[in-house]
Amino acid sequence: MLERRVVGTVPPKHHLALRAGGELHYEECFTRDGFDGPYTILYHRGRPHAQRSVELSHGWTTPSLAPAAERRPLRKRHYQSQRLAAAGRTVVDARVPLLFNRDVVLSTLRPVGADPTYFSNGDGDDLYYVHEGGGKLRSVLGDLTFSAGDYVYVPRGLVHRFVLDDTPQYWLSIESAGGIGPLAQFRNGVGQLRMDAPYSHRDFKTTEFVGPLDESIRTVVVKRGGAFHGFAWESSPLDVVGWDGTVYPWAFPILNFQPRVSSVHLPPTWHGTFAAQGALICSFVPRPVDFAPDAVPCPYPHASVDCDEFLFYCRGNFTSRKGVGPGSISHHPSGIPHGPHPGAYENSIGAKSTDELAVMLDTYLPLLPTAAALTIEDPAYHDSFL
Repeated sequence: MLERRVVGTVPPKHHLALRAGGELHYEECFTRDGFDGPYTILYHRGRPHAQRSVELSHGWTTPSLAPAAERRPLRKRHYQSQRLAAAGRTVVDARVPLLFNRDVVLSTLRPVGADPTYFSNGDGDDLYYVHEGGGKLRSVLGDLTFSAGDYVYVPRGLVHRFVLDDTPQYWLSIESAGGIGPLAQFRNGVGQLRMDAPYSHRDFKTTEFVGPLDESIRTVVVKRGGAFHGFAWESSPLDVVGWDGTVYPWAFPILNFQPRVSSVHLPPTWHGTFAAQGALICSFVPRPVDFAPDAVPCPYPHASVDCDEFLFYCRGNFTSRKGVGPGSISHHPSGIPHGPHPGAYENSIGAKSTDELAVMLDTYLPLLPTAAALTIEDPAYHDSFL
């Protein structure tokens, strides 16, 4: 949740009548944490809650989140998501879940074209990292343009669809059951991002309000309980004339993250970018490295006794790893130490900078693999550290 925005036409006070041409508009309260958390109030020409259930005609199905095996040996894992074949699906159902727990579902997707329907995820907030591609997120709150290298945030329950550029698309998807947003320590007492935070409000791209819009689309697919449900409106759900509040989609270019530099190596928490329930989302971006005499810029070996570590490699030279490339995913589970590949630790001494770009999550609950993950696993990864 960012700063409050006011767009379009709204009445002078919430819960007051708004009329146009003699017709009463309908107020919709889009709230978090019941009525105790952040909220946005929208004003519709029609009734936003008047929908009928319909059968889904496109045959959309949600992938199973059943773990691939009840028990597997404890190992460091490497999944090569670049080996997954494109399924020719739109964003609505293009996600291929690879790792998950009760708090997050981590997927990759290669969507194509524009969503033919609107979508609302009732199971969680969505944060996409656009590794390749770009386009526009169209929602009841306006249009949000994004491009490669952007995080794209979609709050739970937002009616939206994606209209994609005519270029190859390759995204990482983070679905959070408990919400996603800036870390609490980045805010001051009034909720403003602090001056010592690794980004400012200016670094975020927000929606452009286009007013009431009718694309002749009447179907909304709602994901709830891991299943898709179809609903139809009599008129366009994008009939909003104005809104105000703090719950809305945004895009954040990963290179807008301001990395910290120290005389000695900083722990991964200094790369923390967004918080999610049970997870910390980090951004590793190009930066100068540690500058003390005899500093070891390569990440030190560490024992993950509380967290699983997930890394999605985007580009650059990863000082601590060999055999990974764009689209590689490493999963280092809690319970066993992990660290750099042989030779990387000493070879990093004297380095002045790194050009690595990656998205990382630390999760408190163990991550379980799906059947799709097992099809793209590198079986030699664990022993490559010997």
